[in-house]
Amino acid sequence: MQKHHYLKIIALFCILLSCKEASREETQAQKTEKEKTEHREIINIKYATGFQIEPIDEGYLLTITNPWPEADQDYHYLLTTSDEVQDQNAVKIQIPIKRFIATSTTHVPPLVLLGKEQTLKAFPSTDYISSPEVRKLIDEGEITDLGIDSSMDVEAILLAQPDLVMGYGVSNENAIYKKVQQAGVPLIYNGDWVEPHPLGKAEWIKVYGLLYDRYDEALKIFNQIERDYLNVKKQVRNLDQPTVIAGATWKDTWYLPYGDSWQGKILKDAGGDYIYADTSGTGSLAYNIEQVLADARTADFWIAPGQYTSYEKMRHDQNAYTLFKAFEERNVYTFAKNKGAKGGVTYYEEAAMRPDLVLKDLVKILHPEMELDHKLYFFSPLDK
Repeated sequence: MQKHHYLKIIALFCILLSCKEASREETQAQKTEKEKTEHREIINIKYATGFQIEPIDEGYLLTITNPWPEADQDYHYLLTTSDEVQDQNAVKIQIPIKRFIATSTTHVPPLVLLGKEQTLKAFPSTDYISSPEVRKLIDEGEITDLGIDSSMDVEAILLAQPDLVMGYGVSNENAIYKKVQQAGVPLIYNGDWVEPHPLGKAEWIKVYGLLYDRYDEALKIFNQIERDYLNVKKQVRNLDQPTVIAGATWKDTWYLPYGDSWQGKILKDAGGDYIYADTSGTGSLAYNIEQVLADARTADFWIAPGQYTSYEKMRHDQNAYTLFKAFEERNVYTFAKNKGAKGGVTYYEEAAMRPDLVLKDLVKILHPEMELDHKLYFFSPLDK
């Protein structure tokens, strides 16, 4: 009888233990599913139109949807930490990447922000890079110069043994890229330059975050850029809007950004009344100087007059510039004076990834009455 009672106790204990274990497993499963769901929500693209990210069991599926204007196909990449996983419909990229080749200076700032500039092993025409951190690596011989981007040395690319080449272009017909891919090196077409929204360009840091398995850090960086941008935009919402003209002539044609381009949008967000705000399109507006003079002679400010850094040079090249109010009142601002050690223009390299700094610069210029606590970073007044 006592033995029978003892067996009942053991049986009951086993049942309770089993239930508790099942409950623990169920709780863990729910937690895992919750974390997976939360992570899926984190991979949310707010502004960028050129890529999509899908978390999957093996890692992430990255789809580049708009690498150049009017692209007619998507490009799929499987980002995974596994050596064994394969996908016939996607190019496999082992993450985190350790050896990287960039082909545009806009590919450099995300590396610096993530503290991964040391992974950059080669670049075409390294003199264009202005980042002090990367210039130090170049000076130390850590980064190979691949020559002009249109004729990069394929052998040098392969000798660098990259885990990934980040390319860009206007089509998939680049012969150099094809040779790199045929050699088995993964290549991602980066479409950051096509993005129409200022924050859409910056959002590409999320792609780099996945490539380096540092997504949380990339998200934190982007969120801070977004917060700063939207906060400054909000501050100028109800201020008077000074009129703005942009660009300059090249071989008798004046090139200006469209109103719905990222430059046009950021001028609007800075509380500026861009003369050609109502225009839309890709590329640049192209007018003769007589047309621009008729439209914008009385504009209050002139932002980014090409590569000009002085009023004297502008007057020398085109006397008609002196007829503009912004020129007469010395309200012309350029980004061409801020250069790296070898002459690379900082704006071309960093502006896409730091729209918050561009916006703060423009607000500081267009709205001095705000007394914004910010030191001009990209832009500066023209010299005499």
